[in-house]
Amino acid sequence: QYQLVESGGGLVQSGGSLRLSCAASGFTLKDYVIGWFRQAPGKKREGVSCISSSGGYTKYADSVKGRFTISRDNAKKMVYLQMTSLRPEDTAVYYCASDCPTPLWVEGVYLELWGQGTPVTVSS
Repeated sequence: QYQLVESGGGLVQSGGSLRLSCAASGFTLKDYVIGWFRQAPGKKREGVSCISSSGGYTKYADSVKGRFTISRDNAKKMVYLQMTSLRPEDTAVYYCASDCPTPLWVEGVYLELWGQGTPVTVSS
């Protein structure tokens, strides 16, 4: 069974940091592009960042550029999103997926698989 499982979300104060993790199982992670998305209450889902299958190419939404860093460890079948300088507007459910929105599209193979999400709340 193909699965992506996120973890690491929680409550953090404005200016703080969190690292989200995405664990892959049932498929060969190193073959696929992975993206992070988020959806805030009452808002549309938005792409946050994408990373190529090798990890050598990344893209970020303007809203997180310079604050968030995406990375992957294919040997451990993990993808990470390091989030720093968090703001209340970063509050959302964060999803990892083998998918990327057009503005963050990275060349490679996609599985079109989604995780269940992990909530992040940034208090002011």
